Amino acid sequence: MPVRFATVPVMEPILEIQGLTKSYAGGLIALDHVDLQVRKGEIFALLGPNGAGKTTLIGSVCGMVRPTSGSIRAFGQDMRKNWREARQRIGLVPQELGLDMFDTVDRQIRFSRGLFGRPPSEERIVQILASLQLLDKRYEQLRKLSGGMKRRVLIAKALSHDPDLLFLDEPTAGVDVELRRDMWRLIGDLREHGVTIILTTHYIEEAEEMADRVGIIDNGRILLVDDKQAIMTRLGRTEARFTLENPLAAIPAALEQFHLSLQDNGSTLVYRGGDGTGKGKAEVAQIARILIQHDVTFVALDQKESSLEDIFVELMHEQEAVS
Repeated sequence: MPVRFATVPVMEPILEIQGLTKSYAGGLIALDHVDLQVRKGEIFALLGPNGAGKTTLIGSVCGMVRPTSGSIRAFGQDMRKNWREARQRIGLVPQELGLDMFDTVDRQIRFSRGLFGRPPSEERIVQILASLQLLDKRYEQLRKLSGGMKRRVLIAKALSHDPDLLFLDEPTAGVDVELRRDMWRLIGDLREHGVTIILTTHYIEEAEEMADRVGIIDNGRILLVDDKQAIMTRLGRTEARFTLENPLAAIPAALEQFHLSLQDNGSTLVYRGGDGTGKGKAEVAQIARILIQHDVTFVALDQKESSLEDIFVELMHEQEAVS
């Protein structure tokens, strides 16, 4: 399947990746000539199945993975030549906890702030702790915290040096509903203050709700990058299921122009079509009128529009078919 890219307005990029490749001994290619630009101030969601290359890509930008080839520029600087300066402006919330369980919340956050060259700030530490509901846990050892609270500490550490670019690698995986809600509220606040956010998530409905643009990666290759709404318009579909009063042996000739199939031994007439612009809804209405005109009675009609998750699943199925 060809890579799908859309023309987007020229805006200031905060991150530019060109030809990024990471291969390992034994032939595994984790990243395969990845090209990607992330715009300043946007929320960019990177979606893909496990093993697609999401974490490797993040690790390459954050200095934890050494790419085999390609280039990374952040804030206009070559990451190979000016890694320390650029990295001071990048925050990361990793999937794995990786915390000193005998340290306190307060010391962990202060250490992270100092590690990236930021001066001490009692006011800022309190602000971060309060925003994540950690203020009352400030002096507790991490080993005494719940899993959700430990995840909050990871987020606090990533925010401690006030990054301009923030990576969130599956930040809400396995956490409670309250933390997920707080997390997205915090993301909204950060975005309002000009922070650029790149997130990976298994909760595709969250990407659909929060992201400005979406990238889909599989087998180390970028399959699609586009504005979220443009994806929904270009790749979205309408699905309608007509439950028939009496089964049909075949689709009536008057309906052959539409994308229809019969299921459930002819008892369900299924439409899949449109293009996300409203065409599908109009065709469903037209099909209903034709059925009535030809005395084909339907007792129920269920209709839905593609979600971003539907589009993602369809793309993954296409990839499997050509693999």
